[in-house]
Parts: sequence; structure tokens; C-alpha cells
Amino acid sequence: MDDTIPAIRPDNYREKVFFRKLRSQVDGSSKVERALTQIRGIGKKYAQLIIMIAKIDPNIRIGALEQIDLDRIEEIALNPEMHGVPVEMLNRKYDFKNGWNDHYIGNQLDITTKCDIDMMKRMKSFKGWRHRKKSGVRGMQIVKKE
Repeated sequence: MDDTIPAIRPDNYREKVFFRKLRSQVDGSSKVERALTQIRGIGKKYAQLIIMIAKIDPNIRIGALEQIDLDRIEEIALNPEMHGVPVEMLNRKYDFKNGWNDHYIGNQLDITTKCDIDMMKRMKSFKGWRHRKKSGVRGMQIVKKE
């Protein structure tokens, strides 16, 4: 009889999970939903939707998932409309440059936001002027007391 203690983690467990197409790395010890929110551009609701579409148990640690499941998560995150994600969940609805609905993740989100701010500055819109002066763009106006 074997007196060894059974392993808590499965054989295929990984400490860090790297999504190559998303260009991001997540902690393998966190649950799937929490791990997906570590990727820039994926929030809690979007992570829940990806898990639901991929038919993955949300209570499993992401480090214990098979590579097939990780590839399916990556594919759903990259092509959300093809997998039935509603347009309301996307972070770029009807892009004014090309007219497409899209969801940006990672550094692509940063680059797009910077391009939008630069375009507002060139258009000399109200928000563009506020960005140029490095003042607050949204919310209440601040009254200076002299």
C-alpha cells in the first residue's frame, strides 16, 4: 500500500499562465474569472461571459486548465462577435474610423485610447482642449479660490 500524500495540484498545473495571442500573463493560482480580469480590457462581466461561452467551471484555478480550454478562452476574447458576445459588452461600439464593433485588449486598448485623445486635440474639441491643458476632462468643474 502506498503511504504517500496525494498531490493537491494536478500534474498539468502551471504557476503562471501565458496567453500568447493576448500578450499577457496571469497568476495560475487564481480562479478563472479573477485571472481573466488581470488582463487589461477584460472586466468582471466580460470574464464571466467568456467563461459561460467556453463552458468552463468558474471554480477551477486557471493554472489547472488544459491547454485546449486556454486556447478556447483566448479565441473567444479575440473574436467576441463570432462567438455570440452581444454588442453591448464590447468596449468599442461602432468605431468612427471604420464603422466596426470591436473589443480591444492589452496594449491595443492603450494605443487606441491615445489615438482618440490625440484626435480630440487636433479637432480642438472641448475635451481636447482640456487634455491639452492637462485639466480635468470629466466631472465637476473646479473653482479656484484666490
